[in-house]
Amino acid sequence: MGPASPWVARWSHLVPPLGSVLDIACGHGRHMKWFSKKGHPVFGIDRSAEAVQAAATFGETLLADIENDPWPLVDEGKTRQFSAVIVTNYLWRPLFPVISQSLAPGGLLIYETFAQGNESVGKPSRPDFLLRPAELLHAFDHLHVVAFEEGFLDNPPRFVQRITALRPSLQADSQLAPARYVL
Repeated sequence: MGPASPWVARWSHLVPPLGSVLDIACGHGRHMKWFSKKGHPVFGIDRSAEAVQAAATFGETLLADIENDPWPLVDEGKTRQFSAVIVTNYLWRPLFPVISQSLAPGGLLIYETFAQGNESVGKPSRPDFLLRPAELLHAFDHLHVVAFEEGFLDNPPRFVQRITALRPSLQADSQLAPARYVL
């Protein structure tokens, strides 16, 4: 397990204190570890039993095949919501609506994964696993985008796309002054 993604670390200050964090395709829990050390209750979901067992050290986990089975985080017909949803190095487009539904009002999405162009430097290389140009902007256009990047990183060589965005809060329309998101 490596350190938290610099993108996740950079924007994690926007998660409300003690806000719950969902890590989708959590792997061995590097982001669960990052947020649990900051005092956040964390929940990780992954299809690998080995990964879920390792990630359980940092918070609640669930072993689930989120690509072939129904979304498991549903209570009485409603998608469970979190203060933040983290997705890194994972892409399953049919989950985009569920990811949005998993954000509580005012909730933060931090998403970073591989983009087109990565096929020229390594894996993943299949188009199904590479974001199209500006795809995250379009998929989450109903959220307030705080930051977006798309381009090449050289260590290790990879093409990425990443977004940090907030679901509007219930009081968003009644705010007199615009919200300030420290960059």
